[in-house]
Amino acid sequence: MTRVLVTGGAGYIGSHCCKAFAEAGYEVVVFDNLYRGWRDLVRWGRLIEGDIRDRAALDAAMAEVKPDLVAHFAALTYVAESVADPARYYENNTFGAFNLLEAMRAHGVSRFIFSSTAATFGAPQTTPMDETHPQWPINPYGWSKLMVERMLADYAKAYGLRFASLRYFNAAGADAGGEIGERHEPETHLVPLALEGALRDDYRFTIFGDDFATRDGTCVRDYVHVTDLGSAHALAARHLLEGGEGGFFNLGSGEGATVKEVADAIETVTGRRLPRHIGPRREGDPAALVASSAKAQSVLGWRPTHSGIAEIVESAYAWRLKEGTRET
Repeated sequence: MTRVLVTGGAGYIGSHCCKAFAEAGYEVVVFDNLYRGWRDLVRWGRLIEGDIRDRAALDAAMAEVKPDLVAHFAALTYVAESVADPARYYENNTFGAFNLLEAMRAHGVSRFIFSSTAATFGAPQTTPMDETHPQWPINPYGWSKLMVERMLADYAKAYGLRFASLRYFNAAGADAGGEIGERHEPETHLVPLALEGALRDDYRFTIFGDDFATRDGTCVRDYVHVTDLGSAHALAARHLLEGGEGGFFNLGSGEGATVKEVADAIETVTGRRLPRHIGPRREGDPAALVASSAKAQSVLGWRPTHSGIAEIVESAYAWRLKEGTRET
């Protein structure tokens, strides 16, 4: 059986991709330090507790698991935190990835899937954004990921690494079966924050700016269901294992929804009013971020089939109710 080592597999996106790998017939082993991951989200395959900054732990895992492919999700992901403490992000995200790539090279593992991000692009110059869009990140988080992308290209040329770097836009939603879902501390993603605004009287949901040049004045973002991201990783694994050409791939719905449209969907799904406070624009917020996923569709055969905003909100709401009693 093909064996996949999943770093960060106890996290939000990593756990959903573990399920997709398992459903595709792969044996899954998770490597996670549980700093921002969750033991109960490791449901497909066993857990090895370890840190990607620890080269000895990585070597031990490689020797024990002998993976055919590594899928790398272990990263710090808070933009504001990266601005306040960039050293943590370069140490974990960039140096940690370097450690992982070196451990793979030492153990003869040549196939790699990287959890990348639209933050490597920075401010959009064209919309929708395809893989040829210029990359100039506007925060250390984006730079820490772009540096890894540069390493992947260089390792491919020098050492024969075969990789797929998947750049997510706005991951959202939860597993339709209710087995896993989004759980961050602190939570910064729009859909769960809007759900809190609808379910809790003591939480104020803020829209940061309503004067953008969009159809209703609020920011447009490309929300892609986490289950669709899982299918993209399973397809990328199959593509690499069958000898396909790797590279960089943008993952999004290609549509985009405004903040107000997400808020309206929250009200429709929950049947509750979502009070909305209008705050000032946040520095660096572009009016619209929308992906072109034509390359992923053409090369990997990927289609986002669950990424309508209503389905995203419905699945996130079901998970929120499962996570805790509704507060009023």
